[in-house]
Amino acid sequence: MIMTTKQFHIGDLISLSTDRLVSPRHMDGLYDILNYMTGDNLWTHQLPRACDVCRPHLHEQHPWLEDQEIQTIAIGELILMLESPSIKSQDDAMKLVMGWLSKLASTYGEMHAITPLEKGVWNHIDPVDEAVMIKGEENVIAVIVDDAHDS
Repeated sequence: MIMTTKQFHIGDLISLSTDRLVSPRHMDGLYDILNYMTGDNLWTHQLPRACDVCRPHLHEQHPWLEDQEIQTIAIGELILMLESPSIKSQDDAMKLVMGWLSKLASTYGEMHAITPLEKGVWNHIDPVDEAVMIKGEENVIAVIVDDAHDS
């Protein structure tokens, strides 16, 4: 069986691997890699479960993501840099993260091929049903929007 792959930025991989959002495309990068790996169209409340399912498969494909260099040293370095008083704005923080990623990309590569999960690994659950499972029926209000508009 031929497995298709798709290229993802190192920041997308590290975001999934470490639970630290460092993707240059922010949440879009995380949604894209998780949607690709699961073959689903995830809603926000489904991301933690998708991360838990996808992370081991990502690490199988790219074992370097589990190295202490990434998991503790590099992430610790980033956290310390972001706590610096010289970081005055979100733009400053983003520039710092992009520089940090650039340094890691020079060691590990910028883009990486990812394969989706094998069939049956991801359990699709209707997003509204999953919200009810997480928050309880009394805390979820489903709004049905009719796509047909009267002119």
